[in-house]
Amino acid sequence: MEKRLLLGDEAVALGAIHAGLSGVYAYPGTPSTEITEFIQTNKEAKERNIRSRWCTNEKTAMEAALGMSYCGKRALVCMKHVGMNVCADAFVNSAVTGVNGGVVVLAADDPSMHSSQNEQDSRFYGKFAMVPVFEPSNQQEAYDMMSRAFDLSEKLHEPVLMRVVTRLAHSRAAVEIRQAKQQNALNPSTDNSHWVLLPGNARRNYAELIQKQGDMLQASYDAETNDMISISNSDKGSWKGVVACGIGYNYVREALASGATDDNFAILKVTQYPLPEDGVRQLAQMCSEILVVEDGQPVVEDDVKKLLGADFKVEGRLTGRLPRAGELNPDNVALGLGMENKPVYDTAKNLAPRPPQLCQGCGHRDVYTALGEVVKEYENARVFGDIGCYTLGALPPFKALASCVDMGASITMAKGAADAGLWPAIAVIGDSTFTHSGMTGLLDAVNDNSNVTIIISDNLTTGMTGGQDSAGLNKYEAICLGLGVDPDHVKVVVPLPKNMPEITQTLRDEINYKGVSVIIPRRECIQTAARHAREKAKKQ
Repeated sequence: MEKRLLLGDEAVALGAIHAGLSGVYAYPGTPSTEITEFIQTNKEAKERNIRSRWCTNEKTAMEAALGMSYCGKRALVCMKHVGMNVCADAFVNSAVTGVNGGVVVLAADDPSMHSSQNEQDSRFYGKFAMVPVFEPSNQQEAYDMMSRAFDLSEKLHEPVLMRVVTRLAHSRAAVEIRQAKQQNALNPSTDNSHWVLLPGNARRNYAELIQKQGDMLQASYDAETNDMISISNSDKGSWKGVVACGIGYNYVREALASGATDDNFAILKVTQYPLPEDGVRQLAQMCSEILVVEDGQPVVEDDVKKLLGADFKVEGRLTGRLPRAGELNPDNVALGLGMENKPVYDTAKNLAPRPPQLCQGCGHRDVYTALGEVVKEYENARVFGDIGCYTLGALPPFKALASCVDMGASITMAKGAADAGLWPAIAVIGDSTFTHSGMTGLLDAVNDNSNVTIIISDNLTTGMTGGQDSAGLNKYEAICLGLGVDPDHVKVVVPLPKNMPEITQTLRDEINYKGVSVIIPRRECIQTAARHAREKAKKQ
């Protein structure tokens, strides 16, 4: 059997292609981005004509995938964990509509917040929507589970959520490759009662969803990757129980591989949910206590506590036996297992901090330089920021931003501040973030004639996640005009040092205008420009 060295994200992508995928719908977000990029460049995917362009945001991605599913085809939806918040309306309702062709929603969680605003755990969304959840422990399982997930989706007529974490998404391992399945034939649904969520239909569908919970639990019992493993280290050692979820299982095995313990361990490996409750009860009968090892929030720990009752000792993140926040690793898991453990690498000392910075030559730098010069002229000026590489403008040397909360919040927070009487209220938002979730905020501002100045810093790409296409490329002026911004107050500037007098004067003029104004500094990301230059040189 052929083997390939794959990132976890690449294993997910190739597994989906070989599971008979017809389309992937996604918005770029670390650590999920490489899944869609792999499909976009994969030879097999091109030969199969798999749809793989980026979507405007995660909600549009989820809804488009439902449209493909309605037609009987298999669709994959990819996003980072906070993207689940954006697509939640469609995702939760998709459990009520059900699916026709299989739908797998891939959420890439980011414990330790390497590139995120929070550590939320996407398994909560699976429980909330009452759909099956898959959580691979390694790259091989990530590849294999895609076929199983699509099959289960079509068997139950429900979407399936798959959750990976950063360490799995961005690490490599050898993966055995299976023969690819054919794509489903076009077979549009004829059962409108499931797809039209009028209250009468929705109540009936919801009752069906509840009835399927037993089948979902049985699927967890039947899953080969949900397994009970015993590790005996000593005839005299006590038996300790471990519930190891997803990549946490790898950390447990690595910690125990040292053999630095006389205890014996019974391990319930969990990679598919609903939680296999009978396995937990069996584990409790074998052991006097259970440690729950899960990378993320204490989803399973809380469930195990409720299942076994207050008299049974269950420990993990909630009890402080494992760190409450941040990633797990073999070292802190070993300590949680009661082992004396010395980290392989000592903590580095006396190193100067190296915070991230905007690239030298980046157009955002010129925007912040001009903004910094102008806002000093106003006593109460506040600049509300947004999600993107330009968020680094909050750090030295610019220290320009007063806030950065979520995608699109800059415009609406500036509007709210203006409503409260703050002036000037300025928003800085990137081009891709604007089309993702900033346009509705701009429409609110226009409808209220808010006294705000909005800067759409356009670098002609989605820069923070690697230079993907921006959904509104070359359309931003038209969008702003279409939303009702006065044409006299939609200004385009080129952010270069030589243009600083023009940029600063434009900022002053628009700040002093009593209404909604939009300034679009436009210059291509230098990383993207360099890549385009290399591609052009290769063709010559």
